[in-house]
Amino acid sequence: MTLTIHPIPGIPIIRPGDSLPEIILEGLEKNTLTLQDGDILVIAQKIVSKSEGRFVNLDSVIPSEKAIELAQVTKKDPRFVELVLRESSSVLRAREGTLIVEHKLGFVCANAGIDHSNVQGLSEKTEDWVLLLPENPDRSATIIQREVVFHTGKSIGVLIIDSHGRAWRLGTVGVAIGLAGVPGLVDLRGKPDIFGYRLRVTVVGAADELAAAASLVMGQADEKIPVVLARGFPYPLRESSLRELIRPKEQDLFR
Repeated sequence: MTLTIHPIPGIPIIRPGDSLPEIILEGLEKNTLTLQDGDILVIAQKIVSKSEGRFVNLDSVIPSEKAIELAQVTKKDPRFVELVLRESSSVLRAREGTLIVEHKLGFVCANAGIDHSNVQGLSEKTEDWVLLLPENPDRSATIIQREVVFHTGKSIGVLIIDSHGRAWRLGTVGVAIGLAGVPGLVDLRGKPDIFGYRLRVTVVGAADELAAAASLVMGQADEKIPVVLARGFPYPLRESSLRELIRPKEQDLFR
């Protein structure tokens, strides 16, 4: 098995209303890349959010009492904290410099995924603008997948990824937050290992594994590679959703 991850340079700065399928297909053509059945387009969350207009100007936000209290604890802008609360279902941890929440989408992350970095606002005071995660990343991935399939006739998957921290480990890694056609989990229970032993508990987070690999190519700073083409994914494509990857609360030992 050989997995290759092809960067697609030349993707322009994305603005609200831009058609990502059209831009991605143009990028593939400019880089002489032709889609094949089984390929996966891995897309940075940020350009999806930008195309969907998920910008918020902090000057438009009025912080609640709870946001002001948490801002005092975390030393963060109360307006920013208010946005985090609006995007979250619960606050799990708060201390200076850190606000860990359960996002409305179900996963646990810092600051509800709201970001300042690589965000060019919609007015001159760009430092006052932040970017929220897509409202429904699975839906976003599906729309892109359907458009690309329509124009190419190829059976492909789409993965929208973001950078998250992890319990007990330092550093961020790429993780899947939106899936279309890419299996979130691959159940290997019952399959033999090299000695014929039947696996009993092995369930692979395949979408997150691919997200982490793609993130290495995409980068985190000024690399300007928000889309990559993954070829050679070792598992069959199928219908999927982010729900596969969310650990049920009753099984969560880290809260």
